[in-house]
Amino acid sequence: MAAVTQQRPRARPAHPSGPTFLTYTPDGKQLVTAGSNNVVRVYATGSDGEPTNLDDCQENNTAIAATNDFFLTGSEDGTVCMYSLDTYTYEKMLTRCTLPIRDITLSPDGQWAAVASDELTVKVVNIADTYKVLYLRDMPKPAKHLSFDPSGSYIAASCTDGIVYVYKLSTEEPELVRKVDGLIRTLDTESESCSRAVWHPDGRAFAAPTATRDIQVVSSGDGERQRAFSGGHIGDVTALVWSPNGALLITAASDRKILLWDTKTQKTLATYEYPSVINMAWHPTQNIVSFVTSDGELYIYESFLQPDTFALLQKPMQPSPYIRDPLAETSGNASKVLTNGFKDTSDSRAKRRGTPDSLDDILGPELGDEDDFVSDDDGAGYLDGVNGFGKRSNGHLDPIDGFNSKRKPTVQAWQPRLHQSFQPGSTPWRGNRKYLCLNLTGFVWTVDQDTHHTVTVEFYDHEYHRDFHFTDPYLYDKACLNENGTLFSCPPANGNPAMVFYRPHETWTTRADWRTQLPVGEDVTSISLSDSYIVVTTSINYVRVFTLYGTPFRVYRQKSSPIVTCASWRDYILTMGNGPVGGDGSTKLLYTIENVKRDEVCQSEDIVALTEGAQVKSVFFSDNGDPCVYDSTGVLLILQHWRSPGQARWVPVLDTTQLERLASGRKEETYWPVAVAQEKFHCIILKGGDQYPYFPKPLLSEFDFKIPCSSATLSKDSEDSAVLEGPKLEESFVRGSLMLSLLEDLISSTNATHSQRTELSRREVEVNKSLLQLLNVECREGEDRGMKALEIVGLMKDPSGKMVEAAGKVAGRYGRTVLQEKIGELAEKRLLGIEDEE
Repeated sequence: MAAVTQQRPRARPAHPSGPTFLTYTPDGKQLVTAGSNNVVRVYATGSDGEPTNLDDCQENNTAIAATNDFFLTGSEDGTVCMYSLDTYTYEKMLTRCTLPIRDITLSPDGQWAAVASDELTVKVVNIADTYKVLYLRDMPKPAKHLSFDPSGSYIAASCTDGIVYVYKLSTEEPELVRKVDGLIRTLDTESESCSRAVWHPDGRAFAAPTATRDIQVVSSGDGERQRAFSGGHIGDVTALVWSPNGALLITAASDRKILLWDTKTQKTLATYEYPSVINMAWHPTQNIVSFVTSDGELYIYESFLQPDTFALLQKPMQPSPYIRDPLAETSGNASKVLTNGFKDTSDSRAKRRGTPDSLDDILGPELGDEDDFVSDDDGAGYLDGVNGFGKRSNGHLDPIDGFNSKRKPTVQAWQPRLHQSFQPGSTPWRGNRKYLCLNLTGFVWTVDQDTHHTVTVEFYDHEYHRDFHFTDPYLYDKACLNENGTLFSCPPANGNPAMVFYRPHETWTTRADWRTQLPVGEDVTSISLSDSYIVVTTSINYVRVFTLYGTPFRVYRQKSSPIVTCASWRDYILTMGNGPVGGDGSTKLLYTIENVKRDEVCQSEDIVALTEGAQVKSVFFSDNGDPCVYDSTGVLLILQHWRSPGQARWVPVLDTTQLERLASGRKEETYWPVAVAQEKFHCIILKGGDQYPYFPKPLLSEFDFKIPCSSATLSKDSEDSAVLEGPKLEESFVRGSLMLSLLEDLISSTNATHSQRTELSRREVEVNKSLLQLLNVECREGEDRGMKALEIVGLMKDPSGKMVEAAGKVAGRYGRTVLQEKIGELAEKRLLGIEDEE
């Protein structure tokens, strides 16, 4: 890169020495400048004549903004004035502040003006009705710069505290949606250095100068740092502006340089030597860049770009420089749109459809459209479509059993909403990083290094496992982690097929890791790892089962398709896929559980119990081997009786929207599911509207199960303790019965250990204790609760009769003699074995 040596534009003395500002009108016909004097100059584009001067403006101007019809100026006296570009006269005072104005920016439609001053609040004033004012608050110090995004929906305020505040504008009160800290420097409002956040023309990101004199691009969607324009300046950046199509960026700094950058490569294309440049503007449509200096001079640089770089300015809108652009990615997991046997070749303006059996349908295509029309005036039958008897054939009509493939439908066929495939425990790309796996064993994450990835595997328990890190040339995008090893998969790329890679943590041989390539045309949609098997689901609905050391064990095509995800535990695998379409237009989510070793299907194509419109966010097995699902409504479900075919049901064990920590309504948070262990839900708390965890490594939180049985109508301060104690004991009974049932299923289907059988007996006693405590509450309430109290005693599973005997003593302690007699009769029936003979 060399300095540009073309003819320099002449300096035009526009204003006295001091802060000077300029702006183009949106149509590019006029350039408006303002400075420290009371004169505003308006230059006509393409003219070398003298500018039009407005002599009676405010002095010590500090900001300027323009539309095609008017322009605004702000000054140190705190006023914002509006002037006409048709008559070049003063129109009105838009607003006034008690402290000096620092910046003005207009919305793209020209209807709102955002005004920053040395006050702590930014005003957004309506141009037509100056009494309509919105306020941007939440900033502890004054804002130095303001900028609207291209849609006018967001505004970025560069505050003097070194934070960029992004607001979403609404008709009532603007909403602070994001604070980007550590991006810009802390500057005084009077400083010539720049901290402005300049939106890229596509509106998906903005760029701002950093403390290291680089230009950092930040995505507007999540506030993450993307590409950076680095190493260009050795002085503080004073101005920056994008080209109209976003393909180029120009920056000026106190090092006497103006740099031209390529947005795609972040490389400098040219260097221009100009000192003291403090503001710049790129012509909206032409190859013209104008800038002003602190000496009050104006430069209008026509033919700013050289012929070799001018081609970049002629390109259509270019994307923001993302590290990993979501618009450029094509996910291998995305399902293809069904074509229903035909291509959609209909014009965007559909032709008017005729009625059934209309004349056009009967006669077929119009003869006037046929270029090779020949009149069969002698009846010889040589006209195309006429048979030997001189009659027109029916070849042009639709067949009886369907439509003619030559006749294209004019209406797009309806398509159901599918459940998209996903990898449990994995997050999307955010910047150049993503988590491949998050569970109680550890976590796997990867960093995009452009030419390759770097993968890190970290464990929570460093006594048994050692963290490792490696360079990944295959670009793995999915991973599973457990106590035995780590499983990876990568999509097909550069002509190479998709691949699965397994690396065990411990081995007694020299090398035990293995790789296998899938057949060409298959992509991995999800993977799972258990203590016994590896499961891979693919884009053509194959389920591939491998042993831990790479031996193919089973391959079959799943009936419910497209496949959504999979999970595994010991010899059991669970797969999910799309099923029939429901009443809401979405496909039903079906699951299948089978024992691979015994070749037994436990549940076949059963429905996952989701509410209308809900999606599965994660699926996994608990530490005891019970399938669990966490959905988008914040409900954790566990599958009961899943080892018995046709008996499985989904039971909600926790509704995170009803947690006590959210009862006040002040907290807004969601939860990223990690695991279920020890009857607790382990998750990551997400705040600030985040949907996925990010770096640094988040902390795990845990919540006890709480089945949503009922809601107490009284507060905790209420004197009626039974209203609060009763629902709590009822929930404890329901939850205890569920956990007991899950443990009974586990013991009956496996070789139970002594500790498991002991745990089963303890849980039976705990369930009966819950009923005994609930009986105590009912007896305390009065004689009229006797029917329910007797029913509670009937729920006790007590072969020895000790619990029923204890229930009779509870009734006697409260003087419920009738209830005590009924309990005695129940005990006698159980002793004689005549209970529930019907």
